[in-house]
Amino acid sequence: MRSLLFVPGDRPDLFGKAAASGADAVILDLEDSVAFESKAKARDAVAACLGGRRTLPLLVRINAVSVEDDLNAVLPFRPEAIVLPKAEGAASVAALAGRLNGVRLLPIATETPRAVFGLGSYIDVAQHLIGLTWGAEDLPVAIGATSAREADGRFTPPYEMLRALALFAAHAAAVPAIDTIYPDLKDLEGLRAYALRGRRDGFSGMLAVHPAQVPVINEAFSVSQAEIDWARNVVAAFAGHHGAGAIQLDGRMLDRPHLLQAEAILGQTGKVRE
Repeated sequence: MRSLLFVPGDRPDLFGKAAASGADAVILDLEDSVAFESKAKARDAVAACLGGRRTLPLLVRINAVSVEDDLNAVLPFRPEAIVLPKAEGAASVAALAGRLNGVRLLPIATETPRAVFGLGSYIDVAQHLIGLTWGAEDLPVAIGATSAREADGRFTPPYEMLRALALFAAHAAAVPAIDTIYPDLKDLEGLRAYALRGRRDGFSGMLAVHPAQVPVINEAFSVSQAEIDWARNVVAAFAGHHGAGAIQLDGRMLDRPHLLQAEAILGQTGKVRE
């Protein structure tokens, strides 16, 4: 999943637009985008959406404070995954896994101070995960920080650290690493740069908060033709030097990690950007 688009659960008028946005998955949100007095209405709307015809994976973000009510409303319709906010490591996943009847979880893994110290534990519950993502919106409030970002939009050092830890936690658990949102809806060039950096660093997809962000994210997290050409050349070069541990190609020294990288790129050629 390259792009996972949030849509407010109490806005069924937007569900069709979200599904038609080109996103690889839609997250029907019962949490932050829904006012408290609209939670019941949102549960009903999300359940109705899940019970209809699906054209793409539908995930549901539940509330940390009304887990039972949310799960009772949506689990009978088997969403592709439950997005778990305020997750605090393996213990949070294990507490829910027994009642999900095989529905997996996408934890948002960095929204509380305690959560930071549980990042390494997701490896113990990896079989229950569809991926792992992180967030930089709730934690600053929890610790009294004024912002997670510099004036130019870059994350401040504590949140860059969290991003890296969440990335490594996902890979340690062998599940997709999903990068967090880019909140500036008008800055599509900034989004493009951020998404490309995410793919460069090892994220496989990203959360979106508006349909206009989806094409930019999809392009950034798709394999380019230039990458495919490089990968084919690397694989062919190693095949032509059977048994060699290292070779030269276009003036560069390549060894086994480069071959593995090339093979991984060729395994992603179902989604190619020009």
